[in-house]
Amino acid sequence: MPTTPTANHSELSPLRFLERSAAVFPDRTAIIHGHRHYTYREFAAEVEQLAHALRERIDPGDRVAYLSPNTPELLMAHFAVPLAGGVLIALNSRLAGPELEYILEHSGTRILFVDSEFLGSVTTVRDLVSSVQEIVEIPDSTITVTDPVTGVATALYDDFLRTVDGVQEPLVWGVDDEQRIIAINYTSGTTGKPKGVMYSHRGAYLNSFGETFHNGFTGDTKYLWTLPMFHCNGWCTPWAVTAAGGTHVCLRAVRADAIWDAIDTLGITNLCGAPTVCSTIADAPQAHPLATPLRITTAGAPPSPTVIGQLETLGATVVHVYGLTEVYGPYTICEYQESWDECSPEERAVLISRQGVGMLQAETARVVDPQMRDVPADGETMGEIVLRGNNVMLGYYRDPEATAEAFAGGWFHTGDLGVMHPDGYIQLKDRAKDIIISGGENISTVEVEQAIVSHPAVADVAVVGVPDEKWGERPKAFVLLRPGAEATVDQLVAHTRGLLAGYKVPRDIAFATDLPRTPTGKILKYQLRSGAEAATRG
Repeated sequence: MPTTPTANHSELSPLRFLERSAAVFPDRTAIIHGHRHYTYREFAAEVEQLAHALRERIDPGDRVAYLSPNTPELLMAHFAVPLAGGVLIALNSRLAGPELEYILEHSGTRILFVDSEFLGSVTTVRDLVSSVQEIVEIPDSTITVTDPVTGVATALYDDFLRTVDGVQEPLVWGVDDEQRIIAINYTSGTTGKPKGVMYSHRGAYLNSFGETFHNGFTGDTKYLWTLPMFHCNGWCTPWAVTAAGGTHVCLRAVRADAIWDAIDTLGITNLCGAPTVCSTIADAPQAHPLATPLRITTAGAPPSPTVIGQLETLGATVVHVYGLTEVYGPYTICEYQESWDECSPEERAVLISRQGVGMLQAETARVVDPQMRDVPADGETMGEIVLRGNNVMLGYYRDPEATAEAFAGGWFHTGDLGVMHPDGYIQLKDRAKDIIISGGENISTVEVEQAIVSHPAVADVAVVGVPDEKWGERPKAFVLLRPGAEATVDQLVAHTRGLLAGYKVPRDIAFATDLPRTPTGKILKYQLRSGAEAATRG
């Protein structure tokens, strides 16, 4: 419940960040997108104009959805929608029409904003989703749509903004209840229907502070948007970079040439993304030693020590974090210790690849057994990672049963298996559903993957369990080789056998040209597993 205003309390909301930066740094560059540049004054002004237009169409708490790549319009929506009293739903731009329709229907979205390139994905929304009253098309001057879709949108973005007439009453950059929902993020739905993860103004505010602190955001920050804003609201960095008064550099798609061009011409200082983004940067033909220090924050899977070493050689600092949609993105961070300077590059890369300790805004993560008892901090005993604190979701939208299951015992159950090291750092070993049990022994697919990817010819790898008549299950590896590199199955087996116990070494290794992934870079192991099982049965 909202509290009575007092001199020593105010409700927390990340809306305050843009209000402050626009007042304190009005002429500083806030957003760069191609030839478009916005100062903080212009950023806030368009946000206010959009919020006024939305307020004439929605009631408090109504859902407003965006289907867009990383453009200024989606960035502004992170402020304009809650400023209008609405709830933002940033849609995964790689979903198919039926998946989008399910989310729009489940959330009861009232207004849908769509980038021109993605209009083809929502052609049936107005017929099939009764709650959607308007579809607003967002053109982008940085692209030309070769086959434009017409007859879907009810308005163009600029026309929508101009629907506000006359002088409007000032908007309040805050809320009367910090536990009000600011956004709903739908999970990827790889094992079932997507679930709507509810974020609060309070959680977003505090998580943004953690991101600002741990990423070292300042007014000099040039943040490159390689991380999708639809993923955990971009790990809250739309709010965090704005809080610091830094510059957002928008990027429609993750391409090596575009990333390196931004690094070289705009002086990028920070970016975030999955380990695949790290590989894209490290393996790019344009890769070269950096003139400006670059901090890369990565999550989604344990980063390869090999890629970490490559990036360090270029002059980039890699910071590893761990989290989930249900905890606003990153929750733990692998805090660097000065003593690691004495380690070899290989040893240091292994230490950096751990998931680490709770971030500033988070509590200490636990690793527990099925009875919720902490496992020994020996770096060997596996248990489930459980989390709690201000940056844990309010719950799943319209799904009290799943919420109760996730919060059993007063902690959020991640479904991830890990170990606790003696120094208090956690290390992810596997998803509970991905662990391989072979002859009664647990095999961590992550451990096997880390061993294989340390081979210099390997760019990426996914290991899954496949049926085995003798052992029950055995590991199988799907390997992507680096451009121009060569390796045989025997060479990879020999390399891996030198690093792991024999029962962990996969005898089945398939060379792939691609690996199926979620839009955030996580490999869809269930697809590889089902295909491998079918091949085994055949």
